[in-house]
Amino acid sequence: MKKVYTCFCTDVIHEGHMNVIRNAIKYGELIAGVLSDAAMVRYSRFPLVSFEERKKLLADIPEVNQVVVQDDVMYENILREIRPDYVIHGDDWQKGPMKVVRQNVIDTLAKWGGELIEIPYTYNEKIRNIEAVMRERVSMPEYRRKRLRKLIKLCPIVKTLEVHSGLTGLIAEKTVAFHDGEIDQFDAMWLSSLCDSTAKGKPDIELVDMSSRLRTVDDILEVTTKPIILDGDTGGLIEHFTYNVRTLERMGISAVIIEDKTGLKKNSLFGTEVKQTQDSIESFCEKIRAGKRAQREEDFMIIARIESLILDKGMDDALSRAAAYVEAGADGIMIHSRKKEADEIFEFCNKFRKTDKETPLVAVPTSYNAVTEEELCQHGVNIVIYANQLTRSAFPAMQKTAADILTYHRAKEVDERLMPIKDIITLIDEI
Repeated sequence: MKKVYTCFCTDVIHEGHMNVIRNAIKYGELIAGVLSDAAMVRYSRFPLVSFEERKKLLADIPEVNQVVVQDDVMYENILREIRPDYVIHGDDWQKGPMKVVRQNVIDTLAKWGGELIEIPYTYNEKIRNIEAVMRERVSMPEYRRKRLRKLIKLCPIVKTLEVHSGLTGLIAEKTVAFHDGEIDQFDAMWLSSLCDSTAKGKPDIELVDMSSRLRTVDDILEVTTKPIILDGDTGGLIEHFTYNVRTLERMGISAVIIEDKTGLKKNSLFGTEVKQTQDSIESFCEKIRAGKRAQREEDFMIIARIESLILDKGMDDALSRAAAYVEAGADGIMIHSRKKEADEIFEFCNKFRKTDKETPLVAVPTSYNAVTEEELCQHGVNIVIYANQLTRSAFPAMQKTAADILTYHRAKEVDERLMPIKDIITLIDEI
């Protein structure tokens, strides 16, 4: 018989999937692919059920002759292995980022005369409701909170983008890029105190209190599904920090990062140009321990941010603090630097990894921005945070637009730089 292949990346089988299957078996023996967790995260969303459960969903369908694992978003490797006569897929991938995957299928099949057959996408009220329920479940606190730990295990490096509003959250959620034969997107979101304060027109000195910051968090949680890492500044008083840990857990935040400084908070990239006081190891360890005692779910992460390199305290101080913080219960270490090159970050990571192979490492390549994710990964970094790029790109664009309107006393001159409002609105899902 002819061989037919189709791939699924779903947590539930509905009538739309069954329509594809019924059409597929008209052409021959059906081989169903199930997208691996790592591949599913890369192009679609985080799965709600285990890989084995998703595999069993397909194996239990009588029309499916064989179930195989597809480890890549691109079909080329699995198609070369199976060499099917036909690939069956819905016609929903003819537009948008998935069209590059479609073309990959067409090009691969052409090498042995295979054919892509596209089935009109089934979309009715019942399917719409199923998909809406699945989106809601993905965003629920109990699912979202645990996602960062799982991503650290699944991804070579967790790509995290700064957000400071519901709209920037949607940008982080929905931006997909295709480059060098790969399709990619951000894995998580970073809610920076600097960018949150800036969006509110306030200085970055912990002036914006946690209640106000949590309103921003709530705006982002409401419209996104990806895990959030919160910039917790110094964590404040221990009594306040423990209370906030419980609140963040309950909301579905995956992690909070606190820095080992005391007194009036100043942005780290000022370094020694302004007065900044580093906390003692003993005091900061007590804050970590108190936070860990306060949390109720193992999924939540408290990550310790070390300022030793920022404050010119030296590598030995940074490494001794890292060891102490891990011993106190920190779930990860963020090492910060204001140097233009990544050399001291690499040195720290290499030395840290000699004695600690497991604790996640976080890097924030703001000043040393020429470093690649691959390079960071090679030195043991698990999470990369692009900490303020959306804010920094938006401000000059808005300032230029405002100045041009004043200059020309009309909006025509700025129009070619503006995104159509309907394109912005399409980012926003309707219920």
